[in-house]
Amino acid sequence: MAQRQSPAHADHDSDRPVLAFFCVVAGAIAMGISPIFVRLADVGPFASAFWRVALALPALWAWAAWDMRRQRSRARLDDAGRRRAWKLVATAGLLFAGDLFFWHLAIVNTTVANATFLASLAPIAVVFGSWTLLREPITGRILAGLALGLLGAAFLLGSSYRFAPAHLTGDVFGLITALFFGSYFLAVRPARRLLPAGVVIFRSSLFTAAALLVVALVMEDAILPSSLHGIVMLLSLALVSHAGGQGLLAYALGHLPAAFSSIVILIEGVAAALFGWLILAEHLTILQLTGSLAIFSGIYIARPRRAKALPQSPATVPDVSAHP
Repeated sequence: MAQRQSPAHADHDSDRPVLAFFCVVAGAIAMGISPIFVRLADVGPFASAFWRVALALPALWAWAAWDMRRQRSRARLDDAGRRRAWKLVATAGLLFAGDLFFWHLAIVNTTVANATFLASLAPIAVVFGSWTLLREPITGRILAGLALGLLGAAFLLGSSYRFAPAHLTGDVFGLITALFFGSYFLAVRPARRLLPAGVVIFRSSLFTAAALLVVALVMEDAILPSSLHGIVMLLSLALVSHAGGQGLLAYALGHLPAAFSSIVILIEGVAAALFGWLILAEHLTILQLTGSLAIFSGIYIARPRRAKALPQSPATVPDVSAHP
C-alpha cells in the first residue's frame, strides 16, 4: 500500500531554504560588524585577520565534532570523495585567506569607502562562476536582482568612492578582494554537497589560519594584543564575525544557490553602515538609505521560488475511513 509522507518530515525539508535564508542574512550582519571590531582592536590589520580565524577554531572544532556525530548514520564518502572534499576545503580556506589579505592591503592603500565598494562587487564573480563552473542555472530574476543589488551597493558605498591616481593600487587590491571572496563561495558550495557545514568551516579555517599566521609574522611588528580590551575585540571578531558569520554562510550554501547567497551578502554593507551609525555615531544619508532599500528589493526579486506541489492522486492516498 502506498504510504503518505510524514508531514513533519515534509515540513522540515521544505523549511530548510527558509532557515538557510535567515542564516545567510544573520551571517551578513555578523560579518558587517567586523570593521568595528577591527577598528577597536589594538593590533595591526594582518594580525587581526589571523586572530579572527585562529580564536574561532575551538568553537568551530566543537561544531564540526557535533556535525560528524550527527552524520554517522548517513552514507560515508569513499576515498575519492574524501580527497575531493579535502581539496575543496583547502581551496576555500586559502581563498578566504587571500580575501582577508587583499582586503587589508586595500584598506591600507586606498580609502575604506573605495575598498568596501570594490569588494562588494564579489557577486558578479559568483554569478558568473555559478553558471560556468557549478552549472547552476542563472535566471533573469537572478540577473535583475544582482543589478538592483549592485545599484544599491553603489548608492550605499559608492557615494563615498573617490578615484585618485595615488589610490589606484589600493583600488586594484579591492577588486582582487572581490575575486577571492567570490571564488570562496564557489569552493564552499560544492564542499557543502559532501560535508556538513561545521566540518567545512572548521577544516577550511585551519588552512586560513595557517596562511594568515605566515602573513602576520612577515607583515606585522607585533601580533599579540596589548590590553584586555584588545583581547575582547579579537574574541568578538572571531566568534561573531568568523564562527558566526562565515559559519552561517557555510550552512546556507548547503541549501541555497551560490549566486542568490552572494546577493544576500550585500546586506553586509547595510549592516556596516547601521553599526557605524549606532556605535561610531557616523551619519546615515538619504542616498545610503535608498541603497539599502535597493539591496533588499534585489534580494526579493532574486529569491528562489518554491516548486509548486503536484496534486496527489487519490489512488496513492490510503483510505482509512473504513478502518475502525
